[in-house]
Amino acid sequence: MKYTQLGKTGMRVSRLVLGTMNFGTRTDEATADAIMDRALELGINFFDTANEYGGSGHHGRTEEIVGRWFAQGNHRREKVILATKFYNDMENELDGPNDAPGVSAYKLYRSLDASLARLQTDHVELYQMHHIDHTANWDELFQAYENVMAQGKVYYAGSSNFGARHLAFAAAAAEKRHFLGLVSEQHLYNLTQRLPELELLPTARDLGMGVVVWSPLASGLLADNALTVKTGRRAEKAAKLSPARRQQFEAYEALCQSLGESASNVALAWLLQNPAITAPIIGPSSVAQLEDAVHAVEIDLSPETLAKLDEIFPGPGGSAPEAYAW
Repeated sequence: MKYTQLGKTGMRVSRLVLGTMNFGTRTDEATADAIMDRALELGINFFDTANEYGGSGHHGRTEEIVGRWFAQGNHRREKVILATKFYNDMENELDGPNDAPGVSAYKLYRSLDASLARLQTDHVELYQMHHIDHTANWDELFQAYENVMAQGKVYYAGSSNFGARHLAFAAAAAEKRHFLGLVSEQHLYNLTQRLPELELLPTARDLGMGVVVWSPLASGLLADNALTVKTGRRAEKAAKLSPARRQQFEAYEALCQSLGESASNVALAWLLQNPAITAPIIGPSSVAQLEDAVHAVEIDLSPETLAKLDEIFPGPGGSAPEAYAW
């Protein structure tokens, strides 16, 4: 496994992030345990979760599964750089009106303590706001972050689904407080969703932030056999594609076949070759899928292949090879 630095931190993280979103919903606990064990064996040390994962009626179930895995011992917790998130409704009647989606000092403290209990740990390396809250006060939030960092409960602050201007606002507020501020942004970015190339990625670069990518396979449309699968979410999405969009994916599949690589691994390799990206999040539902994804780290796409991908899936300004020159 190859490693990189997470933004302006000293943490060395794997170039692939193990996403746990499916644990407890599409992936049973025994399989989740096997995936996490194998991830460590393969050198993946960066795990991402969120307090709401687990499905309606049991938000928090995913963190509970990860916590029980940590509790099995063998220094599992010490080997993992752990990230979780807060923002959404957790169905906690004790929180009353503060259980509504959003962020505040109150919600940060309450959500963090609840996550730590479910995860059976006393700290998380990265604590992320899952979405932007336009009503939030940065002084209030950063004071809360500073407090939990002083207590050793959180090492670094991060964001998810923020816009470029939100990152800039946060950086300005942090500088006024002489606070490190946000060290990473978790964002939607893939071959079919290239809008972040306009502002988000350059802004994160200028601020020294890491960028962790969610949905690198476009909800499965960039995975193998996306156009021929008969059931499930991918089939539903494929059925809704316009003729022009379908032609794009057909051209993409043909290119991957000519390279002798799987469609999913080419999509991951494309992200990994962009120096603006710290790591994509993979969400394997089996050990076999995990082992296959690791191969993407070793794929080196040629300039000709990158240009062809730009032709198939143009960036927001058309073909955008400058994205790889940062």
